[in-house]
Amino acid sequence: MPCASRSDELVFFVNGRKVMERNVDPEGTLLTFLRKNWTLLSKSWLLRLTGTKYACGRGGCGACTVMVSKHDPVSRKIRHFSVTACLMPICSLHGAAVTTVEGVGSIKTRLPPVQERIAKSHGTQCGFCTPGMVMSMYTLLRNHPQPSEEQLMEALGSNLCRCTGYRPILESGRTFCMESNSCQQKGTGKCCLDWGENDSSPLGKKSEICTKLFAKEEFQSLDPTQELIFPPELLRMAENPEKRTLTFYGERGTWISPGTLKDLLELKVKHPKAPLVLGPAMKSQGHFHPVLLSPARISELSMVTKTSDGLTIGAGCSLAQMQDILAERIAELPEEKTQTYRALLKHLRSLAGQQIRNMASLGGHVISQHCCSDLNPVLAVSNATLNLISAEGTRQIPLNEHFLAGLASADLKPEEILESVHIPHSQKWEFVSAFRQAQCQQNALPHVNAGMRVLLKEGTDSIEDLSIAYGGVGAATISAHRSCQLLLGRRWNELMLDEACRLLLDEVSLPGSAPGGRVEFKRTLVVSFLFKFYLEVLQELKKLVKLFSVPVGALDSRHHSEVSDQFLSALEDFLVTIPQGVQTYQNVDPHQPLQDPVGRPIMHLSALKHATGEAMFCDDIPMVDKELFMALVTSSRAHAKIISIDVSKALELPEVVDVITAEDIPGTNGAEGDKLLAIDEVNCVGQIICAVVAETDVQAKRATEKIEITYEDLEPVIFTIKDAIKHNSFLCPEKKLEQGNVEEAFEKVDQILEEVHVGGQKHFYMETQRVLVIPKTEDKELDIYVSTQDPAHVQVSVFYFKHPHQQDHLSCKTSGWRFWREGRKTSCIRGDCSCGTGHPIRLVLDREDDMLITGGRHPVFGKYKVGFMNNGRIKALDIECYINGGCTLDDSELVTEFLILKLENAYKIRNLRFQGRACMTNLPSNTAFRGFGFPQGALVTESCITAVAAKCGLPPEKIREKNMYKTVDKTIYKQAFNPETLIRCWNECLDKSSFYSRRMHVEEFNKKNYWKKKGIAIIPMKFSVGFAATSYHQAAALVHIYTDGSVLVTHGGNELGQGIHTKMLQVASRELKIPMSCMHISETSTATVPNTIATAASISADVNGRAVQNACQILLKRLEPIIKKHPEGTWEDWIEAAFEQRISLSATGYFRNFLNQCAFLQGLGESGMFLGSSVFFAIADAVATVDIAEDFMVQSPATPERVRMACADRFTEMRPRELSMWIHTWQIPPAEGYSR
Repeated sequence: MPCASRSDELVFFVNGRKVMERNVDPEGTLLTFLRKNWTLLSKSWLLRLTGTKYACGRGGCGACTVMVSKHDPVSRKIRHFSVTACLMPICSLHGAAVTTVEGVGSIKTRLPPVQERIAKSHGTQCGFCTPGMVMSMYTLLRNHPQPSEEQLMEALGSNLCRCTGYRPILESGRTFCMESNSCQQKGTGKCCLDWGENDSSPLGKKSEICTKLFAKEEFQSLDPTQELIFPPELLRMAENPEKRTLTFYGERGTWISPGTLKDLLELKVKHPKAPLVLGPAMKSQGHFHPVLLSPARISELSMVTKTSDGLTIGAGCSLAQMQDILAERIAELPEEKTQTYRALLKHLRSLAGQQIRNMASLGGHVISQHCCSDLNPVLAVSNATLNLISAEGTRQIPLNEHFLAGLASADLKPEEILESVHIPHSQKWEFVSAFRQAQCQQNALPHVNAGMRVLLKEGTDSIEDLSIAYGGVGAATISAHRSCQLLLGRRWNELMLDEACRLLLDEVSLPGSAPGGRVEFKRTLVVSFLFKFYLEVLQELKKLVKLFSVPVGALDSRHHSEVSDQFLSALEDFLVTIPQGVQTYQNVDPHQPLQDPVGRPIMHLSALKHATGEAMFCDDIPMVDKELFMALVTSSRAHAKIISIDVSKALELPEVVDVITAEDIPGTNGAEGDKLLAIDEVNCVGQIICAVVAETDVQAKRATEKIEITYEDLEPVIFTIKDAIKHNSFLCPEKKLEQGNVEEAFEKVDQILEEVHVGGQKHFYMETQRVLVIPKTEDKELDIYVSTQDPAHVQVSVFYFKHPHQQDHLSCKTSGWRFWREGRKTSCIRGDCSCGTGHPIRLVLDREDDMLITGGRHPVFGKYKVGFMNNGRIKALDIECYINGGCTLDDSELVTEFLILKLENAYKIRNLRFQGRACMTNLPSNTAFRGFGFPQGALVTESCITAVAAKCGLPPEKIREKNMYKTVDKTIYKQAFNPETLIRCWNECLDKSSFYSRRMHVEEFNKKNYWKKKGIAIIPMKFSVGFAATSYHQAAALVHIYTDGSVLVTHGGNELGQGIHTKMLQVASRELKIPMSCMHISETSTATVPNTIATAASISADVNGRAVQNACQILLKRLEPIIKKHPEGTWEDWIEAAFEQRISLSATGYFRNFLNQCAFLQGLGESGMFLGSSVFFAIADAVATVDIAEDFMVQSPATPERVRMACADRFTEMRPRELSMWIHTWQIPPAEGYSR
């Protein structure tokens, strides 16, 4: 337990400012300290640097990236490195300098190049992730003022968000890079941007299009001398380090930072259970430790020793430092000695992200003994040694299977610590390789990884020693020791390979119910990795034969051991390539006035504030007086009766104010079937049961753990669509559309095909659900600050508490791309608490709760029956779609309707029947998502088209073209449709992409390569924008002109990053004929524009723009007499005259009509979501070239597991048959499962 002694003083710098803190919480992180630091003595905010964002809380998104600078005692240089503040323990920063996005620059003072360029390159949307992007690039530039493109890619690899398409972010970074051949066509001698006026450019006529979104020459140059220096005080501290032990006491725990190795070893004797904390280790464990020991100040743990037989790396070295150490050693030594180092370096490049590698230590990675460790399998097979030290002395233990299994006889003693790891050199005729397969190449835990080493008898292919270790296939890293022993003395040939596969599958046993699932896939990877290693060694043997003139006979076996040219592609890894692309847009008319901004690439109004972290999001609003915090208590059962809720223990905790249950809600507690707080029964895991209100967010969260809920499980528990169909569990009546005579058409076709298709997607927006509610007690009003797409809907929901709309004022801050329906419940509950307590209430969901409570895109189960002629012409199509709606209706009925309406996509098929049902399951309610059902439905349709192409033996694009709309006709929903634009877009895409030429290259590549395949696809899309209900096609705006001539605009649309505020000012600027600089736009508020419509369906800019236009035209109409009378006057003169003549300078604009004329002008937004389907079908096209069953199907999402298992070969068939009955029983299929 922490004692009452006074803490030592924590000293570090933030943005050049010294921070001295005694009241530091050992459990606290740098992110919390930066955003919410509050000094009790002065009652004033010390830092409140909210540019560093909270998003995932696990170091996986990069939104909280900051730069840390430290003096390296070994190299005696200043190290600048990026870290994720959400994982950086605040107590670990003694003697460090922290730079946040606010310390880089500000719109109020100085805007440096890195912030200027990402803003002016259009590299921001909502801006929530932008500060993290800026800090990653800034840190890179501090270390490499002229980085390579590869370094830029690596620096940004841990910044997860890609909502801008990523191209403009990279383009801003590329302006700092050395010149490169970024254009793919430059290899042919001509860049796509260098075509002359008479050339047939693939981009169209040069005079009509433009590709430059910014002028690089207008950017200020990078001047490293203008950056913050490392504080001289910290430099003095580092050069004359304090040797005394620093201790920081918290409410529950104690952080101890010894100054010498001797002190650390004595502390380990005193606190044998206390973990050593370097970097993010304590966060990842998820356990509470009353005492934490930090060896960060002990230089002995960061020492690197080079010896004749190997390399010894200090346990305190970060993984990023280890990368540099290995790269340096590889450059110094002959290749034969660096096999292990190369394998480790390969894994380090893909292990987590750069920020995590900068924080995590080698010692922490090894000691964690994580089952998915990327380095431990390689270290184990390379005979690495762990150098341990304690107060009693030193000893060495092998890093082998016994250590990795956690056996007490082979593990560290409680009083010991890991001092260093010794990695021996490889030797001649020894080969070491590392393999991993993850969901993606970066920032993902591996499904399976492996380290493999073989030593061959010199001059032969006979196995002298063999080591194989796997991660991800058990509770710990598994060594295949028995199999390796049985293979000693065998020749390195196919007979050995077959025997090795059989032995490995027997020894590395994976039962069908193994935790983590994917059993078939993992077993396939176990033998696939071995095969790849087998090929790699054969290739190396081939080199050795030439290099050392080894007699060929010594390496021959009765089976040919040469690697076929077709098999060589198996040796090539998929490299992370630099994205290539060119954005084009139409030039404005040369006669358009220069001050008219419409059609010009105007920078996002908030872009500079995004880049400097000064854009205000909901949780960035400063704390208000008497503010309380809320935390939610959710159901742990999928379907159960609530027997009792005991809140007594929670209320006993200090600083806890109240616990709100359904009984405390004065109104109706939501709608029937969709209660805000559960009453009597819960219908999904994550359903909100009650809420805790406390004086701090920490106490509120701790109190939720004290609430005891007793359940009685109910049946049935329905998770999947198939279960819902079985139990007839639906949320709404069936939706159906039909045209022609489907049954008659089926009788007249050449072929009929019936298949099913499944797909789904999770929500992962950057900004979690959050809201601030401030009551005005004198008038019973509520000011609600919430990031939402539909403020009016939230306002209506607050009415559940018998609170009239006119007393609820919703203000919408910039939203971090969240989705509108899911914010309703949390906003309502906070509104009730504010009314009940009279205090402001703030709630910020952490990532776990946000993912638990909110649903995602509706998974779809589609069954289709298609009748077609042998030439590919489709005569009849019958599709039945079921969506997983979750436990409440929400938007599921609307999504079902939209899905059915759009199922025909771009195809004119005379005989159609579409049916849709929304299934009720015991999962969180799925909701509106970009595309609103269209992507799922169109994926079913396009899968049908692909299947028809396969049956007819024709390319899919030919079937698509044959069945497309050709002439003006009516759609299945009776709307007249002219396909002229569709046909033109299709032909232009084929032409500009050189599609058929690419198709030939793909086919040629696939003929030459057995283990690697390419695919190509082109997908048409017909997407009608707008809502099904015409009442949603309306908007209002309010425009004020002030007497100084300035203009204030507000409207009903919400800024989600799409730039709607920028567009509204462009419209107003054109109409009023004054510069945008004379205008300002106010945040969306129900107090200025009531009854707003959700910002969705790709029409918000259109309808709100019309409303702004209408308001401006009303004002101009009023000003018209004055302008006619004084045509030579200025804008300011006219406004002043209007005021003197008592002419109103405020107008409400309104628009209430909408025509679907924009359907083919949508490149982004709702329709753009489906553009990614071309990648899915290109993958399917590649899989189709494999020699597999005729009726194969790649399901959505096309995960590595599904793609690999669709490509049947001898390795996928090596699975024991007796396991097949167990394979899928342990979990819900990924498309519908909600892993918690």
